Amino acid sequence: MALKIKSVWHCTECGADSPKWEGKCPSCGAWNTMVEERVTAAGSKSRNRNPGASSMRSRPVAVSRIESQEVERIILPSGELNRVLGGGLVPGSIVLVGGEPGIGKSTLVLQNVLSVRSRRVLYVSGEESATQIKMRADRIGRASDNVFIACETSLETIFNHISEVNPELLVIDSIQTIASDTLESTAGSVSQVRECAAQLQRFAKESGVPVIIIGHITKDGSIAGPKVLEHIVDAVLQFEGDSNYLFRLLRSIKNRFGSTSELGIYEMCRRGLREVANPSEMLLTTRGEDQQQLSGIAIGVTVEGMRPLLIEVQALVSSAAYGTPQRSVNGFDQRRMNMLLAVLEKRVGFKLAQKDVFLNIAGGLKVNDPALDLAVVAAILSSNVDIAIPPETAFAAEVGLSGELRPVVRIEQRIAEAEKLGMSRIIIPRGNLKGSEASSRKIKVIEASKVEDAFKELFA
Repeated sequence: MALKIKSVWHCTECGADSPKWEGKCPSCGAWNTMVEERVTAAGSKSRNRNPGASSMRSRPVAVSRIESQEVERIILPSGELNRVLGGGLVPGSIVLVGGEPGIGKSTLVLQNVLSVRSRRVLYVSGEESATQIKMRADRIGRASDNVFIACETSLETIFNHISEVNPELLVIDSIQTIASDTLESTAGSVSQVRECAAQLQRFAKESGVPVIIIGHITKDGSIAGPKVLEHIVDAVLQFEGDSNYLFRLLRSIKNRFGSTSELGIYEMCRRGLREVANPSEMLLTTRGEDQQQLSGIAIGVTVEGMRPLLIEVQALVSSAAYGTPQRSVNGFDQRRMNMLLAVLEKRVGFKLAQKDVFLNIAGGLKVNDPALDLAVVAAILSSNVDIAIPPETAFAAEVGLSGELRPVVRIEQRIAEAEKLGMSRIIIPRGNLKGSEASSRKIKVIEASKVEDAFKELFA
């Protein structure tokens, strides 16, 4: 008897099912998120099967009777990755690593598991052959006898490999290529991603083996697949960066075992990814003797996660050659720059409406910290009047619509980072340092109330 095939519509945002297409998801209310998948009756009945699940039933336990245990984290070779994870990999956790194609997700995970000598690792790849993985391992310069490679896309076969190898760490590269035989849909569909992730989660929780999953992202930068995938996993790490630049940023979007405010910085080199211990020194690459005298360059102190960074803001202001002024921005919010230009024209008196303004954040970073406002304003004014900003001067202040300088968070960390990098003075908002000790500082802290005060201090 032939199996009856039917169509089921799944929401890519919440994973809800519907027997027919609807423009608006009845569960989460999102528009145009329903996708069609064909399933069989037998596949839907066996959907809850789990090859790695045990038959043990759980019982409710009072909170007071649950014994608290100190979980010993698995320390990975990369200190940046350990900090983003909250101190290491928790046994039984499931971590999702996402990022753009070619950004270095597989390289980051592979070079870490190849350096784990004390644990047996099973690396399952559904995208590359064993020869390709071996070539990457040779390029990284690491070889290991306790890392086993399996090129497989069937979830049931993967669990058979797990039974044979008995790994202490499991890597899946990537979740969009894995498919379960209990479902008729293709790999990467909503139901397949959801089912495979759920079974891997059960395996991790019941066996205590941590699982690292590599996932694809969509064109808008979000994790591909249903939104329930991010709810299933314990931690979601986003690997960001531009393939044209050397730097890669590892952010924590979700972390059940640590803070989401940490940030890891890597540099792509010939032998893989290298940790950047002091990124401020690498971001300030144009502080030579000749380039210190150039106008339109300002040093801003920003905070990425919990880490203060000194970055270089470059601006170029010139007369509009074609009548309509241009506004071009790299690494900064263009709407915020337009707001700052309006403040300069209305509150400070600089006529920039008929001038081209180009702004660039050096190093290829994308910064959303409002404390960079004063550095952006200083760079634009410096280029406009064609006067170089005095060397070894840093900025950390938010600019309001009336031209006032507003306080920013973690100001003491910003000042300490500027002092460590050899800055002689820093301009901050007035009153931002109330109650703090300034006797031990060698850097000169200049407090200003408005943009005009900072401009007089710079170009007096």
